[in-house]
Amino acid sequence: MTDLRLPLHQHQIPASPLVLGCMRFGGEWDGLPITDDLVLEGHHAVEAALEIGINHYDLADIYTRGKAEHVFGRILSERHGLREQIIIQSKCGIRLVGDDVGPQRYDSSGAHIQASVDGILTRLGVDYLDILLLHRPDPLAHPQEIGEALARLHHSGKVRHFGVSNMGSEQIRLLQLNCTVPLIVNQLEMSLDKIGFVEAGVTVNRPQAKDNVFPYGTMEYCQAEHIQLQAWGPLAQGRFTGRVVEGQRPEIEHTVRVVHRIAGERGVTAESVVLAWLMKHPAGIQPVIGSIRPERIRACRDATRIELTRYEWYELYSASCGRRM
Repeated sequence: MTDLRLPLHQHQIPASPLVLGCMRFGGEWDGLPITDDLVLEGHHAVEAALEIGINHYDLADIYTRGKAEHVFGRILSERHGLREQIIIQSKCGIRLVGDDVGPQRYDSSGAHIQASVDGILTRLGVDYLDILLLHRPDPLAHPQEIGEALARLHHSGKVRHFGVSNMGSEQIRLLQLNCTVPLIVNQLEMSLDKIGFVEAGVTVNRPQAKDNVFPYGTMEYCQAEHIQLQAWGPLAQGRFTGRVVEGQRPEIEHTVRVVHRIAGERGVTAESVVLAWLMKHPAGIQPVIGSIRPERIRACRDATRIELTRYEWYELYSASCGRRM
């Protein structure tokens, strides 16, 4: 069995620096059936991702109420040999309104985790997941119960690796104390717009720290424990690459100008600059690109080729936070 203690990039299939987020693969969040057009759209997205070297795909059991996994399963069945060439990760732990009686809620009970994995594997049409993430912190979580569920899933061969999403260092630490399998991924919202992950360290012992919701010490903890940090929303819904969002922060416009200037000087796309800014962080952040549009995916091609200078990195950071260091 694969040694779970190794960092993700050292496993049998080394993870690509970029991940394709597949939330949009199921179309709308409705009860309408999956069409051939939706599957074809997914094929085109995967082709674009493979073209730029992406072999890591991110899903969740709730994405478009399970349709995203169904569509990805169709793609796997129609592309012979693809399963063995890629890393598939999915998430569980959220119950949506309409799935059953009761409010929308988090559920990290052992029974729900195991049932969720069975559902994920069925929808994908595969025998195992490379990585399972717990989607959100559950205030009613019992760490020992979670640990036992993850151990059973690993022992059965249904899940090879485990991680979390949207958790701070102390939440991960508590879970890990009760898990015999290591947690090797933590996925958080990080981008040039959501700069709390930088601010948490920079504003230590300064008044600005009180306004930051990003859990202090999480970046450092994950680095120390060899937990792969993944960034969801790394392109900030296109705020820096052409999309105008009503009511956005005034600092965005200045940052957009800096992004496009650097992109022009480097001969790359604005998307590549935005991602390269994240990837320069010493924690080795792995951006999760949440797009199904092939042209948008291909626009990220040069993110792994360029390395911003310190001057450029700090220029972008200062523009986004709207103040001098």
